Amino acid sequence: MTAPSLDPANPFAAPSSLPFGLPPFAAIRDEHYAPAFEAGRAQQLAEVEAIASDPRPPDLENTLVALERSGQLLERVAATFYNLVSSVATPELRRIEAEQAPLMAAHRDAIRLHRPLFARIDAVHRGRESAGLGPESRRLVERYHLDFVLAGAQLDPAGQDQLRELNREISVLTTTFQQNLQQATEAAAVLVTEEAQLAGMSGEARNAAAAAARARGVDGGYLLPLVLPTSQPALAVLSDRDTRRRLFEASVSRASAGEHDNGPVAVQIARLRACRARLLGFATHADAMVADQTAGSSAAVDGLLSRLVAPALANARMEAAALAQAAARDGVELAPWDWAYYSERVRAERYAVDTAALRPYFELDRVLADGVFHAAEQVYGIRFRRRPDLSGYHPDVRVWEVLDGDGTSLGLYLGDYFARDGKRGGAWMNSYVEQSALLGTRPVVANNLNVPAPAAGEKALLTLDEVDTLFHEFGHALHGLFSDVTYPRFSGTSVPRDFVEFPSQVNEMWAMWPEVLQHYAFHTVTGEPLDPAVVEAIRAARQWGEGHATTEYLGATLLDQAWHRIGPDEEIRSATDFEVAALERAGIAFDLVPPRYRTTYFQHIFAGAYSAGYYSYIWSEVLDADTVEWFRENGGMRRENGDVFRRRLLSRGGAVDSLAAFRDVRGRDGDPGPLLRRRGLDRTVA
Repeated sequence: MTAPSLDPANPFAAPSSLPFGLPPFAAIRDEHYAPAFEAGRAQQLAEVEAIASDPRPPDLENTLVALERSGQLLERVAATFYNLVSSVATPELRRIEAEQAPLMAAHRDAIRLHRPLFARIDAVHRGRESAGLGPESRRLVERYHLDFVLAGAQLDPAGQDQLRELNREISVLTTTFQQNLQQATEAAAVLVTEEAQLAGMSGEARNAAAAAARARGVDGGYLLPLVLPTSQPALAVLSDRDTRRRLFEASVSRASAGEHDNGPVAVQIARLRACRARLLGFATHADAMVADQTAGSSAAVDGLLSRLVAPALANARMEAAALAQAAARDGVELAPWDWAYYSERVRAERYAVDTAALRPYFELDRVLADGVFHAAEQVYGIRFRRRPDLSGYHPDVRVWEVLDGDGTSLGLYLGDYFARDGKRGGAWMNSYVEQSALLGTRPVVANNLNVPAPAAGEKALLTLDEVDTLFHEFGHALHGLFSDVTYPRFSGTSVPRDFVEFPSQVNEMWAMWPEVLQHYAFHTVTGEPLDPAVVEAIRAARQWGEGHATTEYLGATLLDQAWHRIGPDEEIRSATDFEVAALERAGIAFDLVPPRYRTTYFQHIFAGAYSAGYYSYIWSEVLDADTVEWFRENGGMRRENGDVFRRRLLSRGGAVDSLAAFRDVRGRDGDPGPLLRRRGLDRTVA
């Protein structure tokens, strides 16, 4: 089979000549993607055919390592395209995405369902005990074999044909869900015509809202764009109750009606996933997805979640009682859109903490350089060198070279922190190039946030939650940057989904670590450091609101599980009715605390990699909270601790068993006790 050649003028035709293989963003045009995708798929299929028809007996090198080397053109175009369609989407990029989705699904199936190829992988797998393989090579054989089995390689030809069609349909629908959500979220931004309706917002935030309105062609108004979760940050400060209501209702009703209605799309995705799971021999999609995770079974997931529901809901109800009293003083009967506003008031009364007043102490660039980077420098000995000579894919994007303690280069870090039209909601880390000793590549990683862009001449100020998010996402970036593996299959964050959040959650600890906080938290106007008494009050107040936070998280998690435990023939007429019934059955229904994500904007599970896996955050947090205690027990911010965590866990990616890596650091299995104490779930709040 001869692969079609790609025009040498196409930027994807050869590896990028830029440092670390950074994509040549300035040279890439929309018309380059389709031919590069086509040539990349054809090239990899030709490589696969060569592997499958190799007359030599199958072994590690001529089968598994050859597979690891395949598809490099496709990887270049796919890594760039899918990252950009999340960050700078245009109607044309969305059209290309929709066009490519079924083609990419068919391509994956063409490899995973290739019977002669699997026969060779199976033969290597059977002989792995006597082949004298090193630990990482043996794991490569085992992981590839499991990947192919879970993808349907052992199905008969009729079953494989059915699976191909299911995968094609699901790929089309998940792309539709994502595009509906992105467009519905942009359309649902709340336009306010009178500045008085923004009472409570800072001057900088109002200026940013005015700038957002002007960017949409509206003069004299103020636009409040939506972030991905149900809770919108502005709800905590807006004193105009009607504006709060409008913002909340816009958030929870996104993509639930009209041309971008995701309800029917979600129903169809869940049904098709159920059909696929049954075809593969699993009772439900949830069972199929957990089979390859550290949890191991749906029963294990249920065991953790069931332990959390009652205390979380009890704490949320006690918080609600306190908020209702505060609201009653204003003659207000507490509603969901009032929760964040009165929660901040109660927090200020009880703990003397006004989180909105803290924003001037958290200027983005200072938090990044003197907080996030500083912590990494202290714990891991790395340094960051700005590379203004390297361009990102948008003027907002900045590029840093990351240097190890001995001065050698680890890779590149891209920062893209501001919200804009064409950028999906939420915050995330992605990779443009992954580390691999086999391919001689070093990592190029990016962090994306959705902080409101400041008005011209002003500085971007963060909420306390956004500070935590910045540290969190940088934890993912470190996982990618510290990767030190041979095979691309194991690079960086290529670990089980219910483990991948663990390193990033650990990195959040440094946000409030005294030596770090006192290095970055200075008032952007006066230059005064954050008062130590305020810092202590913040720490004391940390468990306030955990009832709400845990309940909204569990609501989303249990909703995810409900959608992915349906049977193939279960009839669901309304996504809304299904959601209401699922939350009632799970014992987590509480009108004042809706799920963190409702069905129609639950991007993680209907257009991302977390289907039946949203439990991963709290599953990983068990390990995270336990690891934070390990750091404290061993002296905290010490290079020795960082070196152990990096060498034994962060650098290993998927090349070792994830829980074994954790045990190698902690010396034992994870203990849920620290998590329960952190979230106040070992007792009921007063």
